[in-house]
Amino acid sequence: MLQLFRRKPIAELIAGSGELKRTLGAGDLVMLAIGAVIGAGIFGAIGTAAAGQVGPNGEVIRLGAGPALVFSFILLGGACALAALCYAELASMIPQAGSAYTYTYATLGELVAWIIGWDLILEYAVGNVAVAISWGDYFTTLLRGTGLTMPVWLTTGYRTALLSSDPAIHGLLQTAPRVLGIPLLLHVPAFGIVMLITWLLLRGARESATANNVMVIIKLVAIGLFIAVGVTHLNGANYHPFAPNGFTRVPPSSSLPTSDLMRSRLLARKHAIRSATCRLAFLADWRSARSSTSSSARF
Repeated sequence: MLQLFRRKPIAELIAGSGELKRTLGAGDLVMLAIGAVIGAGIFGAIGTAAAGQVGPNGEVIRLGAGPALVFSFILLGGACALAALCYAELASMIPQAGSAYTYTYATLGELVAWIIGWDLILEYAVGNVAVAISWGDYFTTLLRGTGLTMPVWLTTGYRTALLSSDPAIHGLLQTAPRVLGIPLLLHVPAFGIVMLITWLLLRGARESATANNVMVIIKLVAIGLFIAVGVTHLNGANYHPFAPNGFTRVPPSSSLPTSDLMRSRLLARKHAIRSATCRLAFLADWRSARSSTSSSARF
């Protein structure tokens, strides 16, 4: 039982890590961080987060935050900064690939590291689903603008149809083609972008970073253009009421940004604890090594 909580010493982790080819520079890392921050939470969820969302039967799924949604992003930025500082400290103390899995292995033990590893896989899988659907919806809108239209049942997922308040979308559960009595609802653009990104990642780190740099530049230009145009259309009447459902409803109503916020808060706390534990483990290893050196010198 005790083997499940055995820790791997930091010196052993560093000694056992192989030398990887350095293909990314400081600029690539900065662009990767920006690309991770600017995602579906900005492009796909601001509308429903500010205005709220109503289910297919008229039930309120979440209340709208209104203009007060901006506070969610401010809090999110602070929480992400704290998590980034913790990650930077851990990465400098344990300079080995593996992220939170490796840090947990060194500080909390093998069982907890195994749980964290699967937690990260599930977290990224769920996050990728939301991003892929958001991208697919934009791609479908772009195709409609060029005159190309795909069947609705090939651009709508089952869960989207189930929760949609639009009668036409919700009605796909009855009108879509069926296989063995099950409605065939596939979001083909979302599936396609996942496969494309997977292929790109398999090409190598350098190619993935180059593609990410291009996409980040496009996103920054799009956001800059949106801000430049939006500033010229500000209307003070739209800011009243600033928090229509009260400030206590701002975080729960912010949908994906709020989930990122809560996740970042948990990460900040979790990594702060790990950082402190890792610091103690590092000091213990250092003192042990120092004692061994002193003993050798004495004899």
